[in-house]
Amino acid sequence: MPSEKLEKVVMKPFKMDPAQNNSQQELVRENPENERRMRDVTFREWVVVAILCFVNLINYMDRFTIAGVLDKVKLYYGIQNDSGGLLQTAFILSYMLFAPIFGYLGDRYNRRYIMAFGVLMWSVTTLCGSFMTNFYWFIFFRALVGIGEASYSTIAPTIISDYFVGDIRSKMLAIFYFAIPVGSGMGYIIGSETADLLGQWQWALRVTPALGVAAVLLILFILNDPERGQSECSTHMEPTPWLEDLKDIVRNRSFMYSTAGFTCVAFVAGALSWWGPLFIEKGLKLQSNTDVDSDNVPFKFGVISMLAGLLGVPFGSYVAQKLRGRYRRIDANICAFGLLTSAPLVFLVCVTAKYNVSLCFTLVFFAEFFFNLTWSIIADILLYVVLPTRRSTAEGFQLLFSHALGDAGSPYLIGVLSELFKTYLQSRSSSNSTTKDDEIEFTSLQYALFSTCFVEIMGGLFFIVTAFYIVQDKKKVDDAVHGQLPTDRNHSEQQEQLQVDSY
Repeated sequence: MPSEKLEKVVMKPFKMDPAQNNSQQELVRENPENERRMRDVTFREWVVVAILCFVNLINYMDRFTIAGVLDKVKLYYGIQNDSGGLLQTAFILSYMLFAPIFGYLGDRYNRRYIMAFGVLMWSVTTLCGSFMTNFYWFIFFRALVGIGEASYSTIAPTIISDYFVGDIRSKMLAIFYFAIPVGSGMGYIIGSETADLLGQWQWALRVTPALGVAAVLLILFILNDPERGQSECSTHMEPTPWLEDLKDIVRNRSFMYSTAGFTCVAFVAGALSWWGPLFIEKGLKLQSNTDVDSDNVPFKFGVISMLAGLLGVPFGSYVAQKLRGRYRRIDANICAFGLLTSAPLVFLVCVTAKYNVSLCFTLVFFAEFFFNLTWSIIADILLYVVLPTRRSTAEGFQLLFSHALGDAGSPYLIGVLSELFKTYLQSRSSSNSTTKDDEIEFTSLQYALFSTCFVEIMGGLFFIVTAFYIVQDKKKVDDAVHGQLPTDRNHSEQQEQLQVDSY
């Protein structure tokens, strides 16, 4: 890249004089963030992380509560697999469409008020949806829940990035992204157990709204909104026009390829988390001498998801931090390894579900463990290859892209594919016995879920491509944050050194 083009990318967001630039660089040299340790994190910073983690936890609890009672929802509304998948798709569609809007607002306005509004909105709409007796009104309120959750998911990681940088940021993101597998697992458990305890599945949707109100109060009265880029001493940077932000983000190859990989992650997560418990339950019904408790399967699935997340998310972050000094492409490589290892394990889960329950749940654990290696690392990649003043916009763009082609359609697609396979298998069957119908139900959903293995492999390949560009794109951001520009004379030498240092 010619230095003139790099100069435009780096310097456009700046409005500062040389004296200010020098003082910022001097501050970074005297107080490098990467010298901080966990013991240096202040009590106030821990409080901020705790609040964000709490809200993220109930966010994912709410999102997957319905998956824990999906069979009961289908029976109540008299719907099939395709309409059951549409419930999650309606939620994700509104979620992804409003994410860029909240990303734009998050780069320019007070993030605390935006998050409080979003959490209050999804709490109220979740509660209202639990009283709907018409299926289409129920879908409508689930779509409104997606709007509220989009505000929080887009903004929260950028607040962490403005408090921390380097390995400390990676550790805090690992803590923050515990909420995805743990919150999802708690959603299954709370959904199934609350419905069983109170006798109605609707009560499962009335737990998180109360927690949501508490979260709104914490956000409004305790959470602080830091200056954008303060952890990197880049508060001198100012927002640029939104279209210019988008153009720069789209030209960022590390961001685009990692977003494509994250899209595959979202597709698989959406499909398996929505249909996984129901699929395993159908497999257990086909095993001879097996007494199936339909409420027990989501509970076990939730516990395994939580354990896999508690181990997988921090392990991936820990390995990345340990190896990052020697292998500068390690983040993308770990994501690729996790997905390529998880894919055959998911295939074996689909195969063994009707033969051996212990083996099936063991494979579920290891498949989710390797899958969970990616969550915090993907977020970290976005934060260090995108300028601080564009991170909320980048978060919104990534959520839009990944959900539009990922989990917005995967639950519905799996449901549609299973219905198509069911029709085909029924046309070939000459028996109408109950056992045969159960076999067809299981096999049709099994064939549909096999598609997730292929998508995981695609995601792994996207992260392998990301590794080729990640070092150079991170260097651009570091130079921009510290106000450094390469000269024509030494620019080619810097590029050659980047290639050497990246291995």
